[in-house]
Amino acid sequence: MTISQVIYNGMQAFLPFSWAQYDFMKSALLAVLLMTPLFALVGTAVVSKRMAFFSDVLGHSALTGVALGVLLGMPDPFWAMLVFIVVLAVCMYLFKGITRASSDTTLGVFFAITVAFGVMMLSKGGGFNKYTVYLIGDILTVSIRQLAIMSAVCVAILTYWFMFGNKIILTSVNPVLARSRGVSVVFIEISFVIVVAVLVAVSLKVIGILMINSLLVLPAASARLVAGNTRAYTFFSVVISVISGVAGLIYSYYWGTASAATIILWCAGFYLLFALAGRFVRFGRNSILKNT
Repeated sequence: MTISQVIYNGMQAFLPFSWAQYDFMKSALLAVLLMTPLFALVGTAVVSKRMAFFSDVLGHSALTGVALGVLLGMPDPFWAMLVFIVVLAVCMYLFKGITRASSDTTLGVFFAITVAFGVMMLSKGGGFNKYTVYLIGDILTVSIRQLAIMSAVCVAILTYWFMFGNKIILTSVNPVLARSRGVSVVFIEISFVIVVAVLVAVSLKVIGILMINSLLVLPAASARLVAGNTRAYTFFSVVISVISGVAGLIYSYYWGTASAATIILWCAGFYLLFALAGRFVRFGRNSILKNT
C-alpha cells in the first residue's frame, strides 16, 4: 500500500461525506490545506508592501515560461516556468533599482513584454487551447507528484517565514528602521520576491493565472480590516484563506462550478462582509457621538 493510499484511507475515515469518497476530491482538499495557509502568510506581506500588481505580473508571465518549456521540447513545462518566473521576479526588482523607474512603470513594461511573447509563442499553429488550464486552473486534477512538490514548497516557505517573517514585516512597514537594526533589506526583498515567484509557479496550474492574485490579496485584505496588530493580521488571514479554500472546494462539488473561482468568491465574500461591517460600525459610532 502506497503512502497516498494510506492518507486517502485515513481521510475517508475522518470525512464521512459523499464528496470524500472520490480520490480526486481528497487530492484537491490536500492541495487546499497545503497552499491556502501559504497564500495567507505571503499575502500579508504582499498587501503591506503593495505588491499586488507584482504578483499579478508573475502569474501572467507564466505563459512565457510555459512557452519556453514547449520550445525546449519538455514534456512538462513546469520546471521551465518555475525557473523563468523566479528569474523574472529578481530581474524586475533589480531593474526597478537600477533605472529608478516607478513600480507601476516597471511592472507594466515587463507585463506587456512577457505576456505578449508567451501568447504569441503558444498560439503558434493555433494550439493555444490546450494551455487554457493555466488560465483558469483545475484543482480537481492535481496529481500525487504535484502534491509532493506542494508539500516540499510548504515546508520551505514555512521555514523561511519562521526565520525571516518579522524582518519581512519590518521592511514592509519601515525599511529605514530595518536598516538601522542591521537587517539586510536587499536580501529580504530579493528572497521574498523569489518566494512569491515559487508560490505562484507551484500553484498556477491548480489555481489559474486569472485567479491566483486574488487568492494572494483577498484574505490578507480582509484580515487587515479587522486585525489590530500583526499577529492578529496573520491569524485572520490564514483562517479566512483556509475556510474559503475548503468551503469553496466543497460548494463547487455540489454546485458543479469551477473550484478556483468558487474559492475566490468565498474570499471576496469575507472581504465584503468585513468592509461593510466596519462601515456600519463607524457610521453608528459617529451617530452616537453627534447625538451626545
